Amino acid sequence: MCGIVGYIGFKDALSIILGGLEKLEYRGYDSAGVALMENGKVNVTRAVGKLSELKKLFVARPDSIKANIGIGHTRWATHGKPSEDNAHPHSAGRVSLIHNGIVENYVELRAKLIKEGSKFSSQTDTEIIAHLLNKYLEECKDSISALRKTVSDLKGSYAFVAFDARNPSELLIAKNASPIIIGQSEGEVFVASDIPAILSHTRQIVILHDGDLARVSLDGIYIEQDGKEIKRTSQIVTWDPITAQKGGYKHFMLKEIHDQPQSIADTIRARINRESGKIDLAEFDFSAEEVAKFNRIILIACGTSWHACLVGKFYFEKIARIPCEVDYASEFRYREPVLDKNTLVLAVSQSGETADTLSAIDSSAKFARTAAICNVLGSSITRKVEKVLFTHAGPEISVASTKAFTTQLSALYLLALDFGAKKGSLNNDDLLRHSKTLLRLPLLLEEALACEESARKIAKDFSSARDFLYLARGECYPVALEGALKLKEISYIHAEGYPAGEMKHGPIALIDENMPVVVVLQKSDVLFDKTISNLREVESRDGKIIAVTDTKGHEELHRITSNVIEVPHISELLSPILLTIPLQFLAYYIAIFNGTDVDQPRNLAKSVTVE
Repeated sequence: MCGIVGYIGFKDALSIILGGLEKLEYRGYDSAGVALMENGKVNVTRAVGKLSELKKLFVARPDSIKANIGIGHTRWATHGKPSEDNAHPHSAGRVSLIHNGIVENYVELRAKLIKEGSKFSSQTDTEIIAHLLNKYLEECKDSISALRKTVSDLKGSYAFVAFDARNPSELLIAKNASPIIIGQSEGEVFVASDIPAILSHTRQIVILHDGDLARVSLDGIYIEQDGKEIKRTSQIVTWDPITAQKGGYKHFMLKEIHDQPQSIADTIRARINRESGKIDLAEFDFSAEEVAKFNRIILIACGTSWHACLVGKFYFEKIARIPCEVDYASEFRYREPVLDKNTLVLAVSQSGETADTLSAIDSSAKFARTAAICNVLGSSITRKVEKVLFTHAGPEISVASTKAFTTQLSALYLLALDFGAKKGSLNNDDLLRHSKTLLRLPLLLEEALACEESARKIAKDFSSARDFLYLARGECYPVALEGALKLKEISYIHAEGYPAGEMKHGPIALIDENMPVVVVLQKSDVLFDKTISNLREVESRDGKIIAVTDTKGHEELHRITSNVIEVPHISELLSPILLTIPLQFLAYYIAIFNGTDVDQPRNLAKSVTVE
């Protein structure tokens, strides 16, 4: 949830740490701080608010002061309100420490430490770790033993980085259920909670696993698991650092909306044989025999990924003819579902670090087959499941997800085609037809982006509304939910999504001349006309209708609506991807006209790594 950066090397640690935190501020922005070893002394500087507030405190810093080791943190508050006292790093004796996660037994540990004489200056659970590590450093002969004893006392999720003022040439790291990576370059070592923070300095990355303890210095990296030294192979990251920057757009969100044709092309290319239509998912190689045994698929996710799963249900049932359920991971993990080895539990997550989804997979693995769709190589979920299908969205910096959603839909479609072919639900001709249609998607997405100006004008007209209703049917009903979520996330305007056929079962009571109704209409032999009938009920109650459709020039639709945004038609199953684009633009520009923080909306963080 929070952003972590650490550095040891020959350059100015402060500039590297602040630069890294800038790229991680999407993970949390309630407060920020750094701890630096300067002239033989640890100096901790913290500030409430965004990273810019912390930077102000270094404006007058003399050029002669340089640190070659330090740690930095940008926080999303869990334990303790946003304040300078609760900001990281936390100090205890010789230890300075930063942390991402939640210590579940912090109440008991805090009481025990106070009884032993520890004095606390914050409300956070993180400060407890600092006190524990300080205590064990005093008692143990070496730092890794102290680290080992510290984590043995902890219950919960954590990734923490610390340094010892008495041994300022190394950083101490522990990881459990929260991400942490180590980067290496000639004469330098970097630590971070996410790759973009250090990508401009190195592409050589070591990804730590749950239970890993590490001691890093310029002399090398020592990693142990269960008390035994272990080697973690370094990986070369191929992301271009520029992809983690705004690329000339005003906001990351706007850039990431425009990234979608390329991101989807990257996700589907090399996975479709253009001659036969056959799907090649080398990393997701369930055999035909295994697929034939699946009598049920359960899709689990949170937030935007859950909406992708709702569309994925249509894909698996219509294409592969496999019964499919969709569950919130936060509910699934507690309700004791009935599972067996003929059930596939498929987790969908952009970050691969969502705490509820991780726990749901943990509880499923004992009884069912498990797999994941994920965007982040080496993330926790990808190491817990049997098979992984990676999307190739690249870094998604804006808190409000856009390209992650559409690449997830593309990956789910690929997987449904693969399963359908292996199960025999799709013949060769139908597989080729579906595959060729999917290959057209990136080009049609480019055309769909042309709706931006229309969406901007509509957003200006409706930006003062305080409530929105989103309606759709079939495969596009989840798109309506996602459109409403985007509006809520970044503009703070109340919005709800409903199946259009359910409108008369309650929501119709809300409709009047002040209620904009956004309707998503896909080209369909049955659902289009039925949705038009629902819209006539809105029109008769003076509701203001904004229509998003892939049907060109429909006279009745244009007559009863205030505004129509048209995108190209591709197919009934893939239309949700194209019809998502106008809703993303609509939410973005309404937020712009209302002056909210688009990339870092209040109370939200990119990866929800705590329950």
